[in-house]
Amino acid sequence: MVVPSRGRNKESPPLKPGQQQQHQQQSPGASPSRGRRPHSPGRQGSGGARAMRKGGGGRRGGRGDPRGPCREGPAANGERDVLGRGPLSLLRLCGDRLRVFVVDRKAFITKADSNIWLTVLLAVFAGVLHWCHITTLFENDRHFSHLSTLEREMAFRTEMGLYYSYFKIIIEAPSFWSGVCAIMNDKLTEYPLVINTLQRFNLYPEVVLASWYRIYITIMDFLGIPTKTCWTVNRGKGLSPVESCEGLGDPASFYVAVIFLLNGFMMSLFFIYGTYLSGSRLGGLVTVLCFFFNHGECTRVMWTPPLRESFSYPFLVMQMLLLTYILRIPSINTGSLIALCVSNIFFMLPWQFAQFVLLTQIASLFAVCIMGYIDSSKLQKILSAHMVSLLVCFILMFGNSMLLTSYYAASLVVISGILEWSPKVLKRRKREVYVWVIEGFAWLFGTITLKYLTSLVFGIADDAHIGNILKSKFIGYKDFDTLMYTCAAEFDFMEKETPVRYTRTLLLPVVLVVFGVIIKRAIKYILWSLSHTVRYEKEERFNHGELVFHALQLLAYSVLAILIMRLKLFLTPHLCIMASLVCSKQLFGWLFYKVQPKTLVFAILALMTIEGSANLRTQWNIMGEFSNLPQEELLEWIQVNTRQDAVFAGAMPTMASVKLSTLRPIVNHPHYEDAGLRARTKVVYSMYSRKPASQVKRDLMKLGVNYYILEESLCVSRKKPGCSMPEIWDVEDPANRGKIPLCTLMSKDSRPYFITVFENSNYRVLKIPKE
Repeated sequence: MVVPSRGRNKESPPLKPGQQQQHQQQSPGASPSRGRRPHSPGRQGSGGARAMRKGGGGRRGGRGDPRGPCREGPAANGERDVLGRGPLSLLRLCGDRLRVFVVDRKAFITKADSNIWLTVLLAVFAGVLHWCHITTLFENDRHFSHLSTLEREMAFRTEMGLYYSYFKIIIEAPSFWSGVCAIMNDKLTEYPLVINTLQRFNLYPEVVLASWYRIYITIMDFLGIPTKTCWTVNRGKGLSPVESCEGLGDPASFYVAVIFLLNGFMMSLFFIYGTYLSGSRLGGLVTVLCFFFNHGECTRVMWTPPLRESFSYPFLVMQMLLLTYILRIPSINTGSLIALCVSNIFFMLPWQFAQFVLLTQIASLFAVCIMGYIDSSKLQKILSAHMVSLLVCFILMFGNSMLLTSYYAASLVVISGILEWSPKVLKRRKREVYVWVIEGFAWLFGTITLKYLTSLVFGIADDAHIGNILKSKFIGYKDFDTLMYTCAAEFDFMEKETPVRYTRTLLLPVVLVVFGVIIKRAIKYILWSLSHTVRYEKEERFNHGELVFHALQLLAYSVLAILIMRLKLFLTPHLCIMASLVCSKQLFGWLFYKVQPKTLVFAILALMTIEGSANLRTQWNIMGEFSNLPQEELLEWIQVNTRQDAVFAGAMPTMASVKLSTLRPIVNHPHYEDAGLRARTKVVYSMYSRKPASQVKRDLMKLGVNYYILEESLCVSRKKPGCSMPEIWDVEDPANRGKIPLCTLMSKDSRPYFITVFENSNYRVLKIPKE
């Protein structure tokens, strides 16, 4: 028999035929009640009212009938008869009820487990698919498996080579800890300075991977299992053959393989994320397919594996998933906060830019809170997890002051202060719009002020260039450091073609519809809140807090991506997550009464596939093979013809390769976030200015440089107007404007200030003679 109970259907234990008949005989005309105790016919006469008061037949359930025990549930009278018959019947009844209870619970658990396991299985499949995809693209582009060790190292250009060099140092050191000590007391990266690279460069991924590599090699050697296969590769075109090794025993192959596995795991997280946010596995499918259809806009891990975002971004996906869970549940448990804290740490440790992303996140959470979508106590707990993770990262990075003087840290303190003091200062005014404006302005002003004061107190100017980059976007500000960033395509404004590509795959139209529905409902609930609506409406509004948060986060990512094209790697995946909400019953339940959800979703995916499959074919058709013979000649010449302690200077990407492949000291490198390093780089790049050669030589000698690697392409190349190196120097050094660039003079005749000791089609090595 099915008994309705608070909107759910519970199946009551079946009674034996004799018991059911007996109960019906005792209670003719009785109807099933909702959880009330059945009453014997003898008590439903003239004394019925008194019996109700004594017997507790109402909802509150008062005392039982003193003449006999009262039991909850159906057939209570039948149970009394059974009790009266003897212990055997009682045992049978208990056995029947226990059996039914176990069967019902087992069926429920089995169904729940099967749903969970199906979701996990589909998530694993999505992860394996993405791993195969990016591995294939990387191999097709570089032919990485057939490159020599030197060619693989050269393939890690710019900062990628710098990061990989520390992995190489640790695995080649006599022991793991001696390798870690070597990178913590590094004398090669910024000669003659000794720096702790773990503090400066977010190198924990390399430390972890190096430990795994050493453990792997040790175990395989102990078991006698070969870890790599080597052969001679004939490169043709008059080039000498090279030895190429394939397998996880090769350091570069191991390094790249772990990165690709991590980003395969990221796709599994995306499927779970989309499924959880939308409440349907169809939402997970939409997220994954949108990511694949817009793959070139979502990630660049297949082209640049060692970049910090390759290690960091998967943990942001995990963190956002945990945050969504926390926003949905009515009360936060300790385990959720610990998980959020750990994911924050894993996101921040590998990447110096993570703090700016988390700044937008807590700003979005604060906006959701002041509008009343989440409780202030919940936000305080989330902020506490952020503060703990920030402190842990500060300790693990040996007191990196940029963390404590960041806008992110300042914002955490200011929001906590507002949540603490606003109810006391603004009593009885929490539902007025101007109060929200005051709190928002207090957050903005307080964050900027506190950030400025902490930077002033600690004497930190490492992130000053970020403010200058933003100034260049709005008011056209220019200086040497700003132009070094903005002249690179990835730091320019978003391309006009990007929204067009989003539209062709239908990603942007779908997300705009979802975003519009969320904003419409948010405004409706806000208006209800301002008009002092009833309680049940408020409760309904709270259920959509995580959706409002995702909408605000989408706005923040959009602003970042429009200003700096590189940051669309946050926007595009978030668009894919938002697209999953097209399957949400919370948003489109009214539509699903008219149209089957599966029909609607598969129709949308079919239209997406038209352009999405073309994008995938374009990626699969990319075929290439890495080769950089001029740089190979340069590096081999350095290894043979210079001393191990010879100091080099030159363009930042080239310096990373010199350090990685020759282990020679360098004075500048591509990690441009340090104020002191930016000053050094300006001195080094003065070779491309119009300054006198004598002055440039004198400045280079102060840095202890023995050899300067001149690249003529930097002297003449121009990515866009005003972005050649001489033009950048014209902004910084207008006094020498109009003179012939020094790099042009050096490419013709380097004497008497420099001596040319090596030259090929791309590079010229100038030796700096001592005076």
